[in-house]
Amino acid sequence: MRPATATAAAVTTVIGLGAAAVAAGRYASDVALAVPSGRPFPGDPRLTVHATAPGRITLTRSIAALRPGTYGIEGTDLHAVIGPVLDRVPHTADTVVRRLERVELGTPGPGARVRLTPQLHRGTPGTALALPYEDVEILGELGPLPGWLVPGARTTWVIALHGLGTTREHPLNVLPFLHARQIPVLVPAYRGDPGAPAAPDGLAHLGDSEWRDVDAAIRFAVGRGARTVVLHGWGTGAAMALHAAASSGVRDRIGGLVLDSPVLDWEGTLRNLAAARRVPGPLLPLAVRAAQGRTGLHGDRLQEAADPDALRVPVLLLHGPDDTIASYDHSRRLAELRPDLVTLTTVRQAPHAAMWNADPLRYEEALRRFLTPLV
Repeated sequence: MRPATATAAAVTTVIGLGAAAVAAGRYASDVALAVPSGRPFPGDPRLTVHATAPGRITLTRSIAALRPGTYGIEGTDLHAVIGPVLDRVPHTADTVVRRLERVELGTPGPGARVRLTPQLHRGTPGTALALPYEDVEILGELGPLPGWLVPGARTTWVIALHGLGTTREHPLNVLPFLHARQIPVLVPAYRGDPGAPAAPDGLAHLGDSEWRDVDAAIRFAVGRGARTVVLHGWGTGAAMALHAAASSGVRDRIGGLVLDSPVLDWEGTLRNLAAARRVPGPLLPLAVRAAQGRTGLHGDRLQEAADPDALRVPVLLLHGPDDTIASYDHSRRLAELRPDLVTLTTVRQAPHAAMWNADPLRYEEALRRFLTPLV
């Protein structure tokens, strides 16, 4: 082969490999970040419903099916709520029987394929919990954002921020607890949610841009009479809360942060999200680079927001070592470095953003102790 021809062939090969790498990275980042709001995380296996009876449901035995607590189960046109494992009923070697709390959509018949989700309720605070509420519209950076406002007598509000993989129905889990204490609760949608403007690039930014919708929610609450707000976020919602506490023009109105399964390391979380959706290991570094190039994500911004020295308000961390999406080690380290402001409640045997589900009594007691001096 002549030198010129060989060089041309080599260049073509390099360009081809480069294009393939770009395409692979784009695919991997899409798998992790281009996820419809409310789609459950796929880290746990799908479970098969084997049988149902009044107050009981039999599922495929697995680590997920044996977890303590209360969870939603979702499948095609199906949503139900399951409670603890029933120890005093017969179990086969490959099944587990749990309490069936209620069925909200469809029929969990034998053969149905389901996943566990921390999201228990479907509907609004009114239809799901019989709580008084108001549909509100928040003026966000990209357009109007729908929200629910559950009234209360106090002047400290909680703004509840769901994370990736759920919708604003997820915070309904804690609304009865907060409403019983007369704390007003604002549950906003943000970019990419149903009824809210789409993100310009169609991708989740793990809180890096979504926090500006939190800023809009704080301004709305202040305009409606809130003197201070407590931001309560799950997963990427917790990252949004940290960004808002660091960068919002009204951050002086933030009196505390409740961070459930917080995303404190976006690169690690992105890798975990991609791996949970079966992206091959060799593509994971490409996913990180592609996501950074497409979204403008930069780890230093989150590091600055979560810098222990930068914290100015009390923080309640609710997290556990079984979270495979957001590293518990980062939460533990944050608590160790700022014991004067940060309280860590460790919840074991709980997947991402499901600390309340695994142990609601312990979760709510930690929340009560944290909120009492703030409200």
